[in-house]
Amino acid sequence: MHGPARTTVVTGLLAASALALTGCGGGSGFDDGGGDGGGEGEATGGGLRVLIGSSGDAETDAVTQALAAWSEQSGTEATLSVASNLPQELSQGFAGGDPPDVFYASPEGLPGWAANGSVVAYGSELPNADDFYPSLVENFTIDDQFYCAPKDFSTLALVINTAAWTEAGLTDADFPTDWASLRDVAQRLTSTDRVGLTFGPEYQRVGVFMEQAGGGLLDDDGATAIADSPENVEALTFVKELLADGVLAYPSQIDAGWGGEAFGLGKAAMTIEGNWIIGALTNDFPDVQYRVIELPAGPAGQGTLQFTNCWGIAADSPNQEAARDLVEFLTSTEQQVEFTKAFGVMPSVESAAEQFSAEFPEQEAFIASADFATGIPPLQGFTDVVADFNGQIEALETGDPQQILAGVQTNLEAALGSAG
Repeated sequence: MHGPARTTVVTGLLAASALALTGCGGGSGFDDGGGDGGGEGEATGGGLRVLIGSSGDAETDAVTQALAAWSEQSGTEATLSVASNLPQELSQGFAGGDPPDVFYASPEGLPGWAANGSVVAYGSELPNADDFYPSLVENFTIDDQFYCAPKDFSTLALVINTAAWTEAGLTDADFPTDWASLRDVAQRLTSTDRVGLTFGPEYQRVGVFMEQAGGGLLDDDGATAIADSPENVEALTFVKELLADGVLAYPSQIDAGWGGEAFGLGKAAMTIEGNWIIGALTNDFPDVQYRVIELPAGPAGQGTLQFTNCWGIAADSPNQEAARDLVEFLTSTEQQVEFTKAFGVMPSVESAAEQFSAEFPEQEAFIASADFATGIPPLQGFTDVVADFNGQIEALETGDPQQILAGVQTNLEAALGSAG
């Protein structure tokens, strides 16, 4: 992106072991708003002001080009700014009564802005409202109001080093389909200089096992905390056993910054990551051959996590009609496919799924996983709950799953109480 203040927000490529981005929906978790430089996003000129967090030049350029195309079509100028700390800059804009018209908004940031009237609920008014994946709509629905259009998303899948796989005597018939077979292949892939499986010590990865066990952090209605359920205890116990057996290691334990790096360096034969890993492997580890498959099922079936952001529209925007027209353009099937080609995210509309799979067959497992993906609930305070949970997950190998989850339950109940 080439705005007056260009900066990059931390992406899943760099922050999978910490917090991740509000920038692109293909982020690996929650946003800390951090960037690698630049200053507050400020734009000049008339028309619409658009504020985003960016994963890098590719995303910046793609959004810039999309805004230019819409401006030419609509006759309304749209000026792009890239934030160095998106949540902070949005909050400042809301507080000062001068926010950007359109902006990236995360599931965890939206509830607070909705509660104080800073954003408008326009999602159900879009002509393509029924085309968005239902699970993504849930991410941005508060009090039965669909607030904003999901701009794109990412899911988690299992990435396998095919050379290591073949070396271990494994074939396609051995691709793990359940926890038992995942444990088995992880054992067979583990050697003196390589661990079978790696992923970050965070809910944004371990959460897939909770979903596969039939658990999660909130019930289907998002109103009740279920963190201390037997299903979640079973999930964390399984992960703890993998750690204890030495077939799973966190990236930091094998001198890597995140799962994709450990995988690319050959220090792990498998990793659980989102489709942002494709670009990282292409750029940093072009010689690594890999295969992506859907995550194995757990006791309750398949489950994975998804990460997304939406296009928020400010309640103080003086031109909401144009803002909605812009969002409609940006979330059209054609434009989302262009974003996919430019910076690797997956389209948030189901009408683009077939084209995505055809053009990016190596990523088919990611898009197919949307059918059983769970998103981050729109709950104010959820980020703080998960940050504390992640600290416990780092010590899971010597920790007590029941005790860890009891603490998460208490924190979640407090967050729900505050939100209510």
